[in-house]
Amino acid sequence: MSKTTKKSSANKKEIVFEEALWDAANKLRGSVESAEYKHIVLSLIFLKFISDKFEAQREKLKAEGMGDYVDMVEFYTKDNVFYLPEEARWSTIQKQAKQDDIAVKIDTALHTVEKTNPSLKGALPDNYFSRLSLDVSKLAALIDTINNINTVANECDMSEEDLVGRVYEYFLGKFAANEGKGGGEFYTPKSVVTLISDMLEPYKGKIYDPCCGSGGMFVQSLKFIDSHKGNRKDISIYGQEYTNTTYKLAKMNLAVRGISANLGDIAADTFFKDQHPDLKADYIMANPPFNQKQWRADNELTDDPRWAGFDVPPTGNANYAWIMHMISKLSEHGTAGFVLANGSMSSNTSGEGAIRQKIIENDLVDCMIALPGQLFYTTQIPVCLWFISKNKREDKERGYRNRQGETLFIDAREMGSMISRVHKELTTEDIAKIANTYHAWRQDNQSIEQALAEQQNDAPTQELLKEHKQLDSYEDIAGFCKSATLDEIKANDYVLTPGRYVGAAAIEDDGVPFEAKMRELSQALFSQMEEAEQLDQAIRQNLAGLGYAK
Repeated sequence: MSKTTKKSSANKKEIVFEEALWDAANKLRGSVESAEYKHIVLSLIFLKFISDKFEAQREKLKAEGMGDYVDMVEFYTKDNVFYLPEEARWSTIQKQAKQDDIAVKIDTALHTVEKTNPSLKGALPDNYFSRLSLDVSKLAALIDTINNINTVANECDMSEEDLVGRVYEYFLGKFAANEGKGGGEFYTPKSVVTLISDMLEPYKGKIYDPCCGSGGMFVQSLKFIDSHKGNRKDISIYGQEYTNTTYKLAKMNLAVRGISANLGDIAADTFFKDQHPDLKADYIMANPPFNQKQWRADNELTDDPRWAGFDVPPTGNANYAWIMHMISKLSEHGTAGFVLANGSMSSNTSGEGAIRQKIIENDLVDCMIALPGQLFYTTQIPVCLWFISKNKREDKERGYRNRQGETLFIDAREMGSMISRVHKELTTEDIAKIANTYHAWRQDNQSIEQALAEQQNDAPTQELLKEHKQLDSYEDIAGFCKSATLDEIKANDYVLTPGRYVGAAAIEDDGVPFEAKMRELSQALFSQMEEAEQLDQAIRQNLAGLGYAK
């Protein structure tokens, strides 16, 4: 379930700071392409953050009388702090910010950080700053602005991971918005990520994202766990990313939040180099590339085991390849929530309809949601959410009822609020309404009572069960939601578009009797007709005065 939180005045100050930092980054325009400077800014923020953590740990060791150990790597890694040699520390960079070779100094620092800390292998840019020929004065100004971030002793009621993580989120969103079509391969709008997380409620088990971008799905999963008294150690994170620069962004984004994840050894194509071949995930959260074309040649991957039980996906569109890949990765009780273009719900092109029919007949589709337009920075095409469940049978531990042969359809196209002239986002209330509708449909109150009695030592499960217990009973709402049977879906030619099932919203009765309403409308019409006659007469007189009488 979605929880509403109030922003403190400290958070408002933070926004002002983030905007100032964005302005400083914008000064790099003209020196480099906008697609490049996100890596500049985020790399420097990362370096500042791990340096502050290092310095805080160093002072802590001295205060505890352990000054002889301040240069021993083990006394940092034991507390999840990266050890930094002198040349890799932010203080060294900041002191030399105005020197002509500052780009080389930054590259050296990043290389040293990665070399000293194996867990960051492949995470940081390699000789990136030197290659860009940056204006020294603009780079120095950016360094000075970032230097003002005190990531350890901040005024906000949040941890240092949250502070720097917020800066990351802010920048990733800004970069996506400003880069347009080319900038969204690494960013899914926060409201969409939050909705998927609140629907799936991932708090224990393995989480997987086969196209993880900058890692936003993982970050939101951990936020969900933290807000429901869960334990981060109960979650294992697996992901993969195709683009090398985005792969590095993801590793940095997770590192600043203290999140351990297996993103594979390198950036790689999920279809041709699956780095988690034996994985069976409890939760899958993803936003695959929309309508990805020519993702394979006609003679490639035709016998891939991921298509077993279905058909070989077409070469001209990867939508169903992504769906089948995720189905193959689900554990026996796993659930998946992912974004796709609306065409995936109804397309019959190149055998897609036949694949969809088999997915439906295998009773894998748990819920379909039609989203409003204008949510994404990179495309205006309508999108939807698919929720796949490997097991729709009764689950007494989680309070789920038997949903075999049923699918929930939600039409959320009229939801959301405009946050700019061209972009919309789902509000906290929108997310709660959609997620709670799904939970109410999925749950069984008797099982919830039983689970509450049996799992008193499991804090996150208790938290979720208590939230679900407070929900109203599910019922179909015309124009919004409908629980449909397999026969109803079959009667609609296996099309999964929610609008086909939810129908039109009921028109609210205003309580005025028909006779009274008709009388009022008739009188208004007669009055307008009399005015029309008077106007007609006046026009005739004016024309006659001009010599144009009939």
